[in-house]
Amino acid sequence: MKKPQALREYILNALPDLPQDQDRLLIFANEGKLRSTLAPGFSFEMSYTLDLIITDYSGDPEIFGIVIFSWLMDNQPELLANIKNTEGIHFEAELIDNGKYDLNFKIPLSERVIVKKNQEGKFELSYPVEPTYTEFEKPVDFELIDKDGSILAKWKTAASDGRSLDMPFPGKNP
Repeated sequence: MKKPQALREYILNALPDLPQDQDRLLIFANEGKLRSTLAPGFSFEMSYTLDLIITDYSGDPEIFGIVIFSWLMDNQPELLANIKNTEGIHFEAELIDNGKYDLNFKIPLSERVIVKKNQEGKFELSYPVEPTYTEFEKPVDFELIDKDGSILAKWKTAASDGRSLDMPFPGKNP
C-alpha cells in the first residue's frame, strides 16, 4: 500500500504545525478488500477506507479538507468527481477546547498492483499511475466534408469548462 504513506507525507508538508508533533496524525486502513480477475498473473486491486485522525488541530477544519482534496486530485481523482453522490469523504469533528478539534476523515481509496513474473521466475510488483482528469481543450470548429469538398455537417465543440478522465493502460506504465 503506497497511498497511506504518500498522504501522510503530503499532509505533513502542507500543514506547517504538524511536522513538530507528528504523533497527532494517525492513519489506518480499514475494511480492506482485494479483487482479482484471474487474468494471467496475480495482479489485483486493493480497496480500503483510509481512517485519518488528527488530534488537537487548532486550524480551521475546512483547511484540512482542502489539503485532502488537493492530494486526491492526483491520487484518487474519481472520488472528487462524485457525480452520483454515492461516495465521498466522511468526517467527524469533536471540539475539544478553545478552537482545537479532533478530526476523523474516512476516505475510500483503491490501488492497483500489477504482478508479473520476470525471466528468473520471480514476481515483480508495479503500481500503475492513477487515471487523470484533463481539462477539455478550447472550443474548436469542425467540418465534415465529402470527397468533393461539400460540407456535410459542421459543429463547434463544447466550452472548456469540463474535464475528461484519461485512463492509462496498465501494461504501458513503468
